[in-house]
Amino acid sequence: MSLKTTHFAIGHETNAGTGPEHHPGIWRARLRRAIDADSRPGPWKRGRLLAALALLLGLLMLLHARIPNRIGNLGSLAETFLPWFGLLIPLLLAGALLRRSAAAALALLLPAVVWLNLFGGLLSDKSHPGGDLTVVSQNVNAANPDPAGTARDLVAAGADVLALEELPAQAVGTYESALAAAYPYHTVQGTVGLWSKLPLSQTRVVDVEIGYGPRALRTTVQTKRGPLAVYVAHLGSVRVNPGAGFSTGQRNAGAAALGAAVAAEPNQRVVLLGDLNGSMGDRAFSGLSSQMRSAQDVAGDGFGFSWPAKFPVARIDQILVRGMKPQNASVLPDTGSDHLPVAAGLDW
Repeated sequence: MSLKTTHFAIGHETNAGTGPEHHPGIWRARLRRAIDADSRPGPWKRGRLLAALALLLGLLMLLHARIPNRIGNLGSLAETFLPWFGLLIPLLLAGALLRRSAAAALALLLPAVVWLNLFGGLLSDKSHPGGDLTVVSQNVNAANPDPAGTARDLVAAGADVLALEELPAQAVGTYESALAAAYPYHTVQGTVGLWSKLPLSQTRVVDVEIGYGPRALRTTVQTKRGPLAVYVAHLGSVRVNPGAGFSTGQRNAGAAALGAAVAAEPNQRVVLLGDLNGSMGDRAFSGLSSQMRSAQDVAGDGFGFSWPAKFPVARIDQILVRGMKPQNASVLPDTGSDHLPVAAGLDW
């Protein structure tokens, strides 16, 4: 009896040791899975490069004023196109989702918050109807094949004051003829001009670019509410090339001269219209931005990109005011130039 019991126990132990769950291959597979699970990074360890790029992007936008201009004016270049840095945020977010990286997703909060702080206010419509005075500015393009057509489109905008830049000498007569009925008063100084429904006086050239002829003017518009000093300017062009970087020397000198002229202006109510070849976020315009406000920033709807006309990527055509309250600001439809016209309704 005891022998049979012992034999049964021994036999049972032998069967248990050879079951499927004790097969050497099963244990090796389990061990391999355990090692793989332990070596595979978790969501907080994945996507470290993406997280680093997100933090770098946020710091670049946050500290853009500290990007040096010593090498190719990189600071000014970055500030000109700073709003477009926001497009990198959804790209990095897509990468974070693909990698299932919690670290990258969390790091993206920095550039998102910084971008919204810088440009979130431009996403809402701040415009109001009306305005005591409507102004329009347009770089008409010296190579414009249809200046008369551009002039007709601008008349249709119904502005009280119309500033034109990059006027070629051979086309001035065309603009004068096409605008004469709507604007009885006008002045042309070099390549810039101002057409007005209201009388003009005290017109003079503002020297913003030595050696290139008049590219800026100052005049007084006599309104029912009093005199208004109006400046029209076309600052020097900028160039981006591999050798010199972002070339802005002439433009920066012009911006400084224009800022000095506005600072010395005795009239407390001032409007500056023109193609400044730069955005107000560029440090080169601190002399102007410190004493004038952008109508688009105060009362616009959107970013106000005006150049190039076919696919605008930057707001380089500006309406700046001092002592006036912008009620609305907008970018007008294409008139055949390589720039889009910009408009604003202003109140005393």
